[in-house]
Amino acid sequence: MLKRPTFYLAVIGIIAVVLLVLRLRQSGPEPTPLVPPPQSPYAESVGARGIVESLHENVRISPTVAGRIETVAVKVGDRVKKGDPLFVIDARDAASEVRMMEAQLAVLDAKMRETETQLADRRDQFDRSTKLREKAVASEDETKRNAFAWQAAQRQLVRVQADYRLGQAQLENAQVQLDLLTVRAPRDGTILQVNIRAGEYATVTPGGDPLILLGDIATYQLRADIDESDAPRIRPDCEAVAYLKGTRTDPIPLKFQRIEPYVTPKRSLTGESTERVDTRVLQVVFTFDQPPMPVYVGQQMDVFIQAR
Repeated sequence: MLKRPTFYLAVIGIIAVVLLVLRLRQSGPEPTPLVPPPQSPYAESVGARGIVESLHENVRISPTVAGRIETVAVKVGDRVKKGDPLFVIDARDAASEVRMMEAQLAVLDAKMRETETQLADRRDQFDRSTKLREKAVASEDETKRNAFAWQAAQRQLVRVQADYRLGQAQLENAQVQLDLLTVRAPRDGTILQVNIRAGEYATVTPGGDPLILLGDIATYQLRADIDESDAPRIRPDCEAVAYLKGTRTDPIPLKFQRIEPYVTPKRSLTGESTERVDTRVLQVVFTFDQPPMPVYVGQQMDVFIQAR
């Protein structure tokens, strides 16, 4: 008698499990995004992610010579002209070298003047002995000795003049080394980053973080990464708009500048979980004027490019 109710309960349990599995497998409604994604204004378009740069790209400024930072002459946001000093490295050793070269050059200059005087004296003695020889007053041996002395003085002057030119070159080199310790702006622009302080030690590290980042932000530049599969759909002089990341209003019109004709590995990552990092991209460069909302160098944008 007890087996029949147990059988029915087992069947009911199996049916309940099957219904639960079917219910769990049903996909629910798509969640509503907090911020609707931006929409392309073109019937045919290619979507891309772009990064804001300063016009003509940023300049990563590093020292030519390593040393302790003496003074920093700029701060973030300063406008600088080409040749303006940005920071100065301790120049005591270089300045001492310049003074030593100047003193050495003064010694060589005095020696050259003395040798020129000696040469004039040897030439006068040779001329006198030549005239006296014509009158049979001076001997031939004396005349030859004066001639040899004059020739030796000429060669001595040539050597001293060469030493003087060498001293000039050494002084110029010391002055160049001193000038290199004052790092100057390579072009007009705005200081975007300052990563040094007075008293810190500046090293020459290629590819490392720049001590100062300089850019021209009167006009912005946008570098868009196009997936290599969409590259054939991009044409020169294409129209494009951009949206600040996370917004869908206030599109920013872009002006086409150039297509960089080299497909590179993708370096500007968005951090999305679905993003592929092994993608190669074609980079298209646009410019745009300052929009009503604030835009910053290094900011990411959603880009829509009119495609074929």
